Amino acid sequence: SPQELQAPEHLQTRKRRTAEEIKKREDGKIAKKHQYEIKSCWPPTITGGISPCIIIETPHKESVTTDFSRFKKYRFRNVFINPSPLPELNWGNSKDVWLNILKKENRYAHCKHFTSLHSSLQPHMRSILLDWLLEVCEVYALHRETFYLAQDFFDRFMLTQKNINKSMLQLIGITSLFIASKLEEIYAPKIQEFAYVTDGACSEDDIVRMELIMLKALKWELCPVTIVSWLNLYLQVDALKDVPKVLLPQYSQEKFIQIAQLLDLCILDVNSLDFQYRTLAAAALCHYTSIEVVKKASGLDWDSISECVEWMVPFVSVAKKVPVKLKNFKKVAAEDRHNIQTHTNYLDMLEEVNNGVASTAPGQLSPVSTGGIITPPKSTEKK
Repeated sequence: SPQELQAPEHLQTRKRRTAEEIKKREDGKIAKKHQYEIKSCWPPTITGGISPCIIIETPHKESVTTDFSRFKKYRFRNVFINPSPLPELNWGNSKDVWLNILKKENRYAHCKHFTSLHSSLQPHMRSILLDWLLEVCEVYALHRETFYLAQDFFDRFMLTQKNINKSMLQLIGITSLFIASKLEEIYAPKIQEFAYVTDGACSEDDIVRMELIMLKALKWELCPVTIVSWLNLYLQVDALKDVPKVLLPQYSQEKFIQIAQLLDLCILDVNSLDFQYRTLAAAALCHYTSIEVVKKASGLDWDSISECVEWMVPFVSVAKKVPVKLKNFKKVAAEDRHNIQTHTNYLDMLEEVNNGVASTAPGQLSPVSTGGIITPPKSTEKK
């Protein structure tokens, strides 16, 4: 019949269409597989004809290609890479871990010259604010990492703004601590408590609005390697005996809080922002140990830290006059108490530092308190 005569041709057409559909699907899979390659997005003169979006080998691999050797100077530009002091890890490649930490240090930039962007601000205002945040952290038994995250958020946020009025500093500071506590603390204080410690200067709505402004300004980049993180790492590497337990502290709590108190004092001085966080931690470690320990723990040599070590000398002489004791906090385990942020007369200590420096460098501004900038309630009134 006519239908039977047409059947073979119909089947052939159908097979042909099926084959074309299969080929299209395969081509689509290949295109999807290689979609990370974006050709010619950089001029060939810059990359040597290599696309920066092609997946390439990491530097620790032995099979490093010639193409990567031409491209690495752009990939790791402005990152000072020193040999990894980390031991061999059973959960990852120590060189990769170290390289990622160093890249973070370069990514989260800070600078002391943010005060030039704000005509009504003086460096000592930052000192007063951070000293107050240290006190708030102790009152609520917040971790040292929480404070140093807040300090980093504050300093980087101020670099993104212009002409911030001094009346806004307390709101920015408490919001920085609010964000940091939500990231770091298991049981973070409620927003009502953060508003309470400002003694009515900042409402809950003010903090929520400022939180959104800050997160946008910081582009949600909230994971810096803080000064206290570097200190933890250095002391751990120096004291490490049991590699499988590398994540558990094996150093002396007493040594840690001594160096941490020095860093607390140093960070109140805006000139500390001249140095990378890892350099500050290494210089502080050097004052309490030796350059050999610093080389072992950080990979930094004397030339890398000498300027910071010298800058830190007056801070060390003042800090060593103040006795440091481990404090007990309710509901804080003994093995974790060194990680809780504490507060002492840091502003008086900083004034003593600046008075000592002023004898050799006249004209340096001393952090004299200015009324009306920050008005927290008395410590005895806080709960």
